[in-house]
Amino acid sequence: MRIDVSFLPALATAFLLIFARAGTMLMLLPGLGEMSVPMRLRLTIALILAAVLLPLHRNEFQIDLRSIGPILVLLATEMLVGAVLGMTARMTISALQVAGSVVAQQLGFGFVMAIDPTQGQQGVLVGNFLTLLGVTLIFATDMHHLVIAALHDSYTLFRPGEVPGTGDMAELMTRSFAMAFRIGIQLSAPFLVFGLVFNVGLGILSRLMPQMQVFFVGMPLSIMIGLVLLLLVIGAMMGTFLGYLENVLRELAPHV
Repeated sequence: MRIDVSFLPALATAFLLIFARAGTMLMLLPGLGEMSVPMRLRLTIALILAAVLLPLHRNEFQIDLRSIGPILVLLATEMLVGAVLGMTARMTISALQVAGSVVAQQLGFGFVMAIDPTQGQQGVLVGNFLTLLGVTLIFATDMHHLVIAALHDSYTLFRPGEVPGTGDMAELMTRSFAMAFRIGIQLSAPFLVFGLVFNVGLGILSRLMPQMQVFFVGMPLSIMIGLVLLLLVIGAMMGTFLGYLENVLRELAPHV
């Protein structure tokens, strides 16, 4: 009795290519791709995703093991597609950092910096809070399932062996960046109005009472009113952000 194992090298190569796309995307995803997440956990999740996707997309890879050049091109293409998917999700959640920066400036927290665990660098305190809240809500609402669906549907949008068009990729990244900035400004719109009205009021008060120390009165009052306003509108802010994120993910996963 002979056991034919000649298919194993091609199967292992297909698994490696699928793992390259899934692993690269996972490395850049917000929440799972952070440095605070243990490396073994990230590697395990990427291996599980690759194992789940292998039976679904194994036949889409045309693998010729007689030459290593085409395989290296396939590997680079898969990593490029994974990077595009991960960066799209990363730029989407950066809308919360934009909104947090604007809110912090209006509240007087613009110089209060802390390490942002989702970015691995310093960020304003309010932006860090909104980003962590956004990542928590993504998992609480099971929206991370759309990310897995987007990875699955990416094999329809970006077929293995086909180099993605640089123009389409540039358009996707530019649109994602512009939308993130626009949504960030929209989320912080109530605080822009508050800052304008409050500062105009302080200017009028300083004219009416020149002897009054407006700065020492205005700063604590601005922080107190701003925090109360944040408490009132944070539900609507996060609801708007989740709707925006869902629209982006459904564009990447059109078959869900």
